[in-house]
Amino acid sequence: MNNPFFYEAALPIAPGLYTLSDASSKHASLVLRMKLGDEMMLTNGLGLSSLAKIVSTDKKKTVVQLLHPQQMSVAKPQHAIAISFVKNAARMEWFLEKATELGITAFYPLIADRTERTHFKKDRWEQIIVSAMLQSQQVYKPVLHDPIELDTLLQNNQSMALYMAHCEPGDKTPLSACQMNQSAMVLIGPEGDFTPSEIELAAKAGATMVSLGNTRLRTETAGMAAAVVLQFQSSLYNL
Repeated sequence: MNNPFFYEAALPIAPGLYTLSDASSKHASLVLRMKLGDEMMLTNGLGLSSLAKIVSTDKKKTVVQLLHPQQMSVAKPQHAIAISFVKNAARMEWFLEKATELGITAFYPLIADRTERTHFKKDRWEQIIVSAMLQSQQVYKPVLHDPIELDTLLQNNQSMALYMAHCEPGDKTPLSACQMNQSAMVLIGPEGDFTPSEIELAAKAGATMVSLGNTRLRTETAGMAAAVVLQFQSSLYNL
């Protein structure tokens, strides 16, 4: 059985004794019922990880011995999804959880012309992302950006290849057929889709128009379809 993962933002890079945060101490002692000598993995979400052994346990103050801290290199390419808010917040939370598990490295909550709701629950979404990162045993936490309007995102993008998924007529390439040998961002529109003017704006910014299949997908489903394709492309790149 693999050692449980814990998130410690202040994790030091040097070996030694380290006191877990209150949340990690409580989870280790009350939920997992870990005891003296039990081992866990710690990460700061920035690539630093360390095996740790409990030397003193308490629900409010658990002390561990850090063993072999190491800084892991960043996996390449890095892929992001810019996805419009949806009316049902639970659907967005589901998407963030599953896309994090798949390895998406950045999320941009997108404000498009037809976006109907923009309630940004940053703290809750961050918690969901951290939980999914630990569940999938990753050491890099995806970046959750602040909400951004489509035109601003297009203007500020400098390093990622852009792909826009939409349902309007026109020439589109299946996302799965795109050759992704660099970091990529997929743009997913709101429940009413991107407008023709937004599609034109993205095309002028260099975005490739793509399809995600032959059926019309909900926003969060489209986001998941894109995440799966991006993860698959990453696996091919790293063969």
